[in-house]
Amino acid sequence: MSQISYKDAGVDIDAGNSFVENIKPLVKSTKIPGVIGGIGSFAGAFELPTGYKEPVMLAATDGVGTKLKLAIDSGIHNTVGIDLVAMCVNDLICNFGTPSFFLDYYATGKLDVEIATNVVAGIAEGCRQSECALIGGETAEMPGMYSEDDYDLAGFAVGVCEKSEMDRVSLVKAGHKLIALPSSGIHSNGFSLARKVLFDKMEMKLDDDFNGKPLIETLLTPTKIYVKTFKKLKEHIVALAHITGGGIVENLPRVLPEGMRAVVTESKVRNLPIYDLIGQHVAKDEMYRAFNMGVGMVLVVREEDVAFVLENSDGYEIGHIEAGEREAVLV
Repeated sequence: MSQISYKDAGVDIDAGNSFVENIKPLVKSTKIPGVIGGIGSFAGAFELPTGYKEPVMLAATDGVGTKLKLAIDSGIHNTVGIDLVAMCVNDLICNFGTPSFFLDYYATGKLDVEIATNVVAGIAEGCRQSECALIGGETAEMPGMYSEDDYDLAGFAVGVCEKSEMDRVSLVKAGHKLIALPSSGIHSNGFSLARKVLFDKMEMKLDDDFNGKPLIETLLTPTKIYVKTFKKLKEHIVALAHITGGGIVENLPRVLPEGMRAVVTESKVRNLPIYDLIGQHVAKDEMYRAFNMGVGMVLVVREEDVAFVLENSDGYEIGHIEAGEREAVLV
């Protein structure tokens, strides 16, 4: 009677081992003080940093959404890992957390060692930009669950903050200013709508020219990571809002106390050309709920700190905080 191997069932253990060997130098490149041990153990280890009076651990998890479909269709796999890290660490800093380490989960129908290595190369680059360590992950080869060409990603970031600095909402007051930090592009939200408009409605192709380069380059521009900017400006920031799904109008209220509203002057928002293109077929209100509209992060800043923040970042002023219903309004 013939014997069936795990490889016959669609899972290649040898490919998995080869992949681990490929990513060892990538993981090593993210090592920072605090990392204990190396890749290959059952769990990653990181020593709690010193210098905190009441250290609190923060954790954030996210994915990349249907932006992955564009990476798969285009064969460009070395940037979505940056997106994965960015979506997690940009959330951590909104609670004044400094990212310490990152873990990833990569699931696919059939492990392609080259593709998976390129994805992890992007994750490692995101970690270096975030000044945090990649200390572990999981690779799952699941034939029958995914098609051979598909893969999915999830990321997990852990950081530390001072307990007394966590609550930013209570610090937001009328008269504070709103500073926008520009996004690098669509980041990692709204791609289901973007794909529907660009490829179904407008019948565009990945390699169509857009602003002097293939459209796919604009679409796959990695999410901007704001960790270094946060570290530089921390003492001059009251609160931060990461502008992801829901846009400015739904994310900015998350840092507002009851009785305060954020007023954003729409004409001051520096839109991006890709949104002008998509906006030909999508109502403005829907655009502001689905996309970041060129704003990746909004900082709430005391008036006396505005000049410092503007001089030490690429930010620009878009509005203010005033008394009113807890909401973000465009005027």
